Amino acid sequence: MSAHAYATRRGPRVHAPGAGSRAGVLRALWIAALCLLALALIWLVAELVPQAQARDSLALRDFTLLSGPHVSAAADFLLRLLDPGLLALWGTALVACALAQARPRVALAVALVLALAPLSADLLKPLLAHPHSRAGAVHINAASWPSGHATAALALALCAVLVAPPRWRPATAALGAVFSLAVGCSLLIRAWHMPSDVVGGYAMAALWMALAVAALRATDARWPPRAGVSRRPSIS
Repeated sequence: MSAHAYATRRGPRVHAPGAGSRAGVLRALWIAALCLLALALIWLVAELVPQAQARDSLALRDFTLLSGPHVSAAADFLLRLLDPGLLALWGTALVACALAQARPRVALAVALVLALAPLSADLLKPLLAHPHSRAGAVHINAASWPSGHATAALALALCAVLVAPPRWRPATAALGAVFSLAVGCSLLIRAWHMPSDVVGGYAMAALWMALAVAALRATDARWPPRAGVSRRPSIS
């Protein structure tokens, strides 16, 4: 009897967590390291390079020129969706969805990412405050990097992708990307943040999600979930 026929007769093979799981953990940790490096570079360039500071302020001025009654109203609406109370509501909904899918580890990861990502952004602002260049009448407070709203927007989008069932993940990722970019543009149109603040917020959210995925994969490799529960988180 051939090996293939023998394996077929025995039924489907179950692969124990091993090199593939370790590779997934390492890949997520590499992404986290790249996000941390990006955060450091964004801040250093925004702080130490005069040409970058000038371009940052000019880009902000150009965005504020897009402001108008309807545009400003839409921007304010998007930003209000990320008020602390509403962010907690969206996070609770995602946690409930993960628990309904019998994925308690994902539910815990979502809760931690949505709590720690914006909190870390808020804690860094006074520690890394630096004066911004002025373009016209627009001026941003020194303690603005990274943007907590940009951090929260992308963290929420990434958590939604993590929780979404596999067939919904592409659409969820696309909608999350549009939402995060719209929030970033709204912050600039309303002159709440510098462009470098927004990009820093995105990097902060990606850092926390990469760490969460690494922890999920390491935990699933050490303590595999029950049969019928998806092992691999979708973001790495």
